[in-house]
Amino acid sequence: MAGQQEVKQRERQGVVVSDKMDKTIVVQVTAVKPHAQYKKVVRRTSRLKAHDEKNEARLGDTVLVRECRPLSRDKTWRLIKVLERAE
Repeated sequence: MAGQQEVKQRERQGVVVSDKMDKTIVVQVTAVKPHAQYKKVVRRTSRLKAHDEKNEARLGDTVLVRECRPLSRDKTWRLIKVLERAE
């Protein structure tokens, strides 16, 4: 095990905004943080492409994704579970 190190995989919770691709979902993650200088609360969103092996996530679902090795040019996240189904 020389040279190997434990990698902390990041997890994010977000909402599925697209499920049109095969085995891929687009998850929108929102972070609410105060501005560094002005202290106003700023809402930032980022869109992540995540691998969905069984095509189980649907549009509007709240999901948990975990970072993984690159699976394609844009896809470096993997679906862990669907936390809440959309109405």
